Amino acid sequence: MRVSLIVLTYNWPQALALTLASVARQTRLPDQVVVTDDGSTADTRERLEREARGFPVPISYLWQEDSGFRAARARNRGIAAATGDYVIIVDGDMLLHPRFVADHLAFAQAGRFLAGGRLRATMRESARLLGGGEPVFRPWMDGEFDAPHDFRRHHALRWPWLARHKARGRRGRIMSCNMSFWRADLERVNGFDETMEGYGSEDLELGARLENAGVARRQLKFAALAVHLHHTSRAPDDPNDLSMPNNRILRDTRTNRRTRCERGLDLHAAEFTMPPPDLRQNVAQTESRA
Repeated sequence: MRVSLIVLTYNWPQALALTLASVARQTRLPDQVVVTDDGSTADTRERLEREARGFPVPISYLWQEDSGFRAARARNRGIAAATGDYVIIVDGDMLLHPRFVADHLAFAQAGRFLAGGRLRATMRESARLLGGGEPVFRPWMDGEFDAPHDFRRHHALRWPWLARHKARGRRGRIMSCNMSFWRADLERVNGFDETMEGYGSEDLELGARLENAGVARRQLKFAALAVHLHHTSRAPDDPNDLSMPNNRILRDTRTNRRTRCERGLDLHAAEFTMPPPDLRQNVAQTESRA
């Protein structure tokens, strides 16, 4: 099985560097990393080019114009550029447990997609990690565990046997910072709905269409752990507010049992008939000319 890891980023190159460092330490490396950028300034690419030197697997960079929060489109472009049979998506402010990729693959199953979660670091802990500290995957980590949709303190333990038990159920929230799918299933439902712009619910809506299409969710707890760096949240006070256009789309998908969106993954098929350039080669060519 070939696996592609899609990393979404926006204007936080220091966090992205930590995410990629945690990818490089994986016990089972992905076969490809695609960093997809929702409109960052040039310093993100500059930092990424430094991180690409000596990176252990092919790494590509996709950028789109900053026209507001368009995570759905950015992720679809990353998926379209993926060469793997299996796709894992994360955010560029997540520090991955060394067995993160291996855990996703261990729980991958035909006719299923995986929904993991995050361990939220406090502001103090995030400063320590950004200063070069190592992430702590233990219940005593300096974290925030009060949000209803985030992991609890005991979820900071990696227990594969308990993870197998939890994976039988569907409790827990779908979060696009930690999900994985068979590429064929994403193509079947046409990926993320790109009419969903602005913060929120594009991940829930994709999950709803997959389930409507018969692709069942497996909840991933006590495995595929990842620490989420603290930052100011863009989430609304009421994430279920039906005055938000994205939530109305989500409700329509659930009510009418939609399985495929009109503006989705297939919009980018022509752009990526060939794999995107490996940033490592671009950097090497630039340095040789210098």
